[in-house]
Amino acid sequence: MVFHSSVLLDFALVVSLLSIIDLTLGARNNQYVTCGTVLKLQNVDYRVRLHSHDVKYGTGSGQQSVTATELQEDVNSHWAIKAATGKHCERGEPIKCGETIRLHHLATNKNLHSHHFQSPLSGNQEISAYGDDQGEGDSGDHWTLICSGDSWLRTNPVRLQHKDTDMYLGVSGRTFGRPINGQMEVVGLPNPYSGTEWVAAEGLFIHPTEKDSGARIHTEL
Repeated sequence: MVFHSSVLLDFALVVSLLSIIDLTLGARNNQYVTCGTVLKLQNVDYRVRLHSHDVKYGTGSGQQSVTATELQEDVNSHWAIKAATGKHCERGEPIKCGETIRLHHLATNKNLHSHHFQSPLSGNQEISAYGDDQGEGDSGDHWTLICSGDSWLRTNPVRLQHKDTDMYLGVSGRTFGRPINGQMEVVGLPNPYSGTEWVAAEGLFIHPTEKDSGARIHTEL
């Protein structure tokens, strides 16, 4: 089975795989988050998962909102790890500390994004989901992986620093009302303190030994 970046991933298939396997199957064989991994990111301090949906901000940029949810099973919390725009990473290759990556939201075909707009609840920097019909955006989709050691270990907390603005992906602690009642505000924060650490939770973790296997998922990143 082959997936190309020019075609939207078969979201139903991915969700089915994730729900059936949970997917810690690859975790037994691979300790790293790798290129092509599909995962949920959980905030260490607030225990909520990075989330998006087809709901736009009523202020700021008006782009698709990004929030955080307590629900573990929500299919709108799946993000695929991709290389920076115009770059390539080998499927199954561990993501190195200091590397620039994109996080692609599977359900809506948008990328995790930030820019100089204020967030709606706390007045920090807004985090949105952005991209065209092919899932391509701009440099505002680029995030630097901040972690210890050489590569992103699944069990270790990491931070994501926005390449254009130097802000850290975080949670403000504020909660939205309707239509996304109970979800928490995700923001860009100027300092790597409370609310800025994330850990890989559930996911489909691609490991290097799958590169040459017969049953392969090929993603051009």
